[in-house]
Amino acid sequence: MQLLQTLIPPSSSPTAVAAALPVAFAFFLVIYILGYSLVFRHWPSGARSEASSCLISLFHGTPAVFIASFAIYSDSDRGFSATNTPFQSAVLDFSVAYFFVDLLHYVFFFSPGDALFIGHHLATLFVFLTCRYLVGHGAFAILTLLVLAEVTSFCQNVWTLAGVRKGDSKLAARVYRLLSPPFYAFYSVVRGVLGPVFMYKMGEFYWSGVADSVVPRWVWVSWMVVVIGAISVSILWIINLWVELYRERKVDGSLEKKDR
Repeated sequence: MQLLQTLIPPSSSPTAVAAALPVAFAFFLVIYILGYSLVFRHWPSGARSEASSCLISLFHGTPAVFIASFAIYSDSDRGFSATNTPFQSAVLDFSVAYFFVDLLHYVFFFSPGDALFIGHHLATLFVFLTCRYLVGHGAFAILTLLVLAEVTSFCQNVWTLAGVRKGDSKLAARVYRLLSPPFYAFYSVVRGVLGPVFMYKMGEFYWSGVADSVVPRWVWVSWMVVVIGAISVSILWIINLWVELYRERKVDGSLEKKDR
């Protein structure tokens, strides 16, 4: 918690809040470099970069859930058009720094399959930056979406790391196999139920036009396009994983019957 208070100072001082972005950027960059050069130095080159990306995600995801939740509930004026508080702005900067560093990872270690992740990061940065620096309103909506997006990140990163090594590690394969069903179920509830419900409420509010004076129509429409796209891709992704899991378990069941 002390580290988070250093990165995200709970102060109304403009200087302190302005320092959040460069400090957080340096923090995530150092974590990535340490992961690549030390923590995962014995991993295959392709796996090293992916694992290092997961490492900075671990340092962002769960902390972001807690500090974003605190930033939301510490403000008595919770609403889709409320003015961003200094602490909410600092939390946005914390996440902006993470997405910038992870975007650099994808650009530097680019492969054709990473185009979707690059597009996702650019769209997310657009939403965060416009909320933080252009309109100065709407942090309640964006931080709530951040909580919904990152609450599954710990499980997803552990699952991803296990998946990277499942081919050459029995322990990783076992963790991957055991974690897949509960992770898929958790992800399905968050991205398939809670996310769409909040997205609907957010769209309903902005569509009414009551916030057009502080969040211009083109801004909130852009936000909604990004959110709808992200949730849709997430739902398709998890459906595909469920189908793959069903096929794998079906094949395993057939092999067990043959062995008998």
